[in-house]
Amino acid sequence: MNPISQSQRELVERARLFVKKELLPLEAGLETERGLSLGVSNTIVEKARVAGLFAGNIGKQFGGQGFSTVENILLQEQLGATKEILARRAGGNVYECLASGSGEQIERYLLPSVRGERFCGLAVSEPEAGSDAAAIRTRVEKTTNGWRLSGTKHFTSDAEFCDFFIVAAVTEPGLGARGISLFLVDRDLPGFELGKTFHMMGFRGTSHRELLFHDIELPPGALLGELNNGFRMLGDTLGKARLAKVGARAVGKCQRLLHLMKQHATNRRQFGKTIGEFGPVRQMIADSAIEIAAARALLMQTAVNIDAAAGATDRAIRADISAVKVFTTETLGRVADRALQIFGGSGCHEDSLVESFYRDARLYRIIDGTSEIHRDIVAQNVYKSDLPCPVAFQ
Repeated sequence: MNPISQSQRELVERARLFVKKELLPLEAGLETERGLSLGVSNTIVEKARVAGLFAGNIGKQFGGQGFSTVENILLQEQLGATKEILARRAGGNVYECLASGSGEQIERYLLPSVRGERFCGLAVSEPEAGSDAAAIRTRVEKTTNGWRLSGTKHFTSDAEFCDFFIVAAVTEPGLGARGISLFLVDRDLPGFELGKTFHMMGFRGTSHRELLFHDIELPPGALLGELNNGFRMLGDTLGKARLAKVGARAVGKCQRLLHLMKQHATNRRQFGKTIGEFGPVRQMIADSAIEIAAARALLMQTAVNIDAAAGATDRAIRADISAVKVFTTETLGRVADRALQIFGGSGCHEDSLVESFYRDARLYRIIDGTSEIHRDIVAQNVYKSDLPCPVAFQ
């Protein structure tokens, strides 16, 4: 893995200071209020844009920061040190597949999103389609005037902030993944309804809503990209999201937890000495540091390989991202568990950041595909590869 450049170090420091100054002071209220006001959200977005952190994954030709994969990973790692809703607001939830749209779609949806004027949600999950995204049942039918959308989505993140959605829907029944397309759906269209709110065990402050589509009439230009190419577009978009917004943020949370563990072990005294002097506590801190370093190395090597193209096939890249997703999120789970053990009773109440990170950590192994699904993707690549160790191989 190549060392990061001076400009990348400056990006890391800029992001670290932004998190410390602008985001950490907002954490306390999220657990009790279970939300972020629109005013505070807009302020974060504007400050992040001024700091050069917003929409880092979008090319400069569209007004984004144009970060490389490595640079976006470095940014998201720093954002991961705080709560999920704050990271989402500061980094921007601008999906790369919007750049595949027509000129009119780019003007109407992508460019305002990059400017922080519009907010986009990704509507894929359904009651019968979680990790198996190809099992979605939401339908879009061709009409004389465009398209007609019907169905239900759930667990849609940030729906309350979003004014339009990228919706995955079946356009060719019977073809499975090859019959799925993506559509741009404005929230104010007749027939659109925000359904119930899901109060999740973690990610407090981030809304997760049900979306109901009651025979919504869509214009001809609502189709994003090519017809029946939605599943492939989703794979590309979600792959990048898993690497940056799951893998990198998980590593960032691990590092914050390690800092809290070390701080507590240094200050907390029992039996006449600090608990950090006891062997079992030192072992938990050492194990956490080792595993975080390994998770970060896998994350960064994968990002380097993607930027360099490295002769990798799409299958190999998908498998590497899956390996990152599994290893970083399960590392976070173990680190969070050790942190709670070290903090003891003082880490088990709702005013403790360790307690909230512990709940968040458990969700990381489920969101964007379960660990089991991603292990299967890694295994498929191992069977098909001739490399001695076909995971993030350079």
